[in-house]
Amino acid sequence: MSPPTLLHIYPTFAVGGAQARFASIANHFGKRWHHAIVALDGQTSCRERLDPGLDVSFPEIETRKGDLRGNLGRYRAALREIRPQTLITANWGAIEWDMANAINPLAGHLHVEDGFGPEERNTQLPRRVYTRRLVLRRCTTVLPSRNLLRIATDIWKLPKRRLRYIPNGIDLARFQPQPHRVKDVPVIGTVAALRAEKNIGRLLRAAALVVDLPWRLVIIGDGAERGMLEALAASLGIAQRVAFMGHQGEPSRLIADLDIFAMSSDTEQMPISLLEAMASGVAVAATDVGDIRAMLPPQSQGYVTACDDAALASALRALLSEAPARFAAGAANHARAVADFGQQAMFDAYAALFDLAHDEPARMRVARG
Repeated sequence: MSPPTLLHIYPTFAVGGAQARFASIANHFGKRWHHAIVALDGQTSCRERLDPGLDVSFPEIETRKGDLRGNLGRYRAALREIRPQTLITANWGAIEWDMANAINPLAGHLHVEDGFGPEERNTQLPRRVYTRRLVLRRCTTVLPSRNLLRIATDIWKLPKRRLRYIPNGIDLARFQPQPHRVKDVPVIGTVAALRAEKNIGRLLRAAALVVDLPWRLVIIGDGAERGMLEALAASLGIAQRVAFMGHQGEPSRLIADLDIFAMSSDTEQMPISLLEAMASGVAVAATDVGDIRAMLPPQSQGYVTACDDAALASALRALLSEAPARFAAGAANHARAVADFGQQAMFDAYAALFDLAHDEPARMRVARG
């Protein structure tokens, strides 16, 4: 028998937290399912993280911006042709696929919500709230953070029986703490797509406020804002201290070499890069968004700050100035990661959902026409 087909719809399949999580799940289970992956923007760089032996395809399905009616028709035609056992959609960017399957469903449906872009960093947009409330009410929605679970329950008002909280997990064996050592020039670093909501500009401005102390800043990741951020570093007079590393297929070694992991985002939920830094035994200075404060142990709470340049600079200064406190925070971060954020529980939870969707067709989908 052929394995069940899971049709995954991503706004982009470039490397990011959600895409990396999927890759780890798919690699773990091998050929248990056939994965058909649609990247709405055509970007598929995260395929580099998929094991070569997986049963994976990348169907090309036409999408026309602004053509809602036409897109819905094309998507329903694709569902009939591909005949997936389960449709798995990701975030607001895939909402038209959610719409296409919402009325007279053609497949079992899971929606995975990982967070928001800059347009929803401060508040939920009413049109999107009502659309999610209407379109997602009959599918199962997976949420990796308690903050998102609260939003889905209290704001989107989705049925609680349809919500699944599945925290992110990582392969702890890939991230090993390095021996504590005091460097003449400590290294601050971050791993992020260079997009507006990550607000790497805040990190640069915060670093410039502690220019009296020795440090180097390593920025791992790429994106549309890179040129602007390089110009900002130059204007702040810190360009010689900042290294833009670009995209790194395997950032674990670079993370392990950091003394401080910094996260300056305006919006996050349960960032995998933070888990990787914690597992590497690195101290963390981060903005207080999503589940970040809840993820970190008591020893790191003093370095979780408001979304403010000066507040983040204060946390960086404290960690740069006090090596024993920095080492203690890093050790506590590692212990929390080992205790709470291994990936097996995440694997088991996703596999149960994937299997449920195709084992219970009478409840989760109707016969295809």
